[in-house]
Amino acid sequence: MMSELKEFKAEFFKALAHPMRIQILDILRDGEHSVNELRDILNVEAANVSQQLAILRTKNLVVYRKEGNCVYYSVRDPMIFQLLDVAKSIFNNHLINIRTILDVMEQ
Repeated sequence: MMSELKEFKAEFFKALAHPMRIQILDILRDGEHSVNELRDILNVEAANVSQQLAILRTKNLVVYRKEGNCVYYSVRDPMIFQLLDVAKSIFNNHLINIRTILDVMEQ
């Protein structure tokens, strides 16, 4: 069971290992968006958005629904936002530490 959990975690973090996928998830905080809406917000080609969404979908991080010709995506489990928020806090703490070191070096 432990090896399965480790494998899940590794695959989960691989799914998050691209800046555009993180950006897509952050956009989906507001609720579902179509591929075209995501394309416009990200200012990239629809094919790029679709490629990243396919990875997120394969890893069960997003779900989709079709309405006519439009496909709408949303986050499967909103707890992902807690994880992204923790990552942001860790990043901010890292920056604070670097700034402190730089301040000490300048003295």
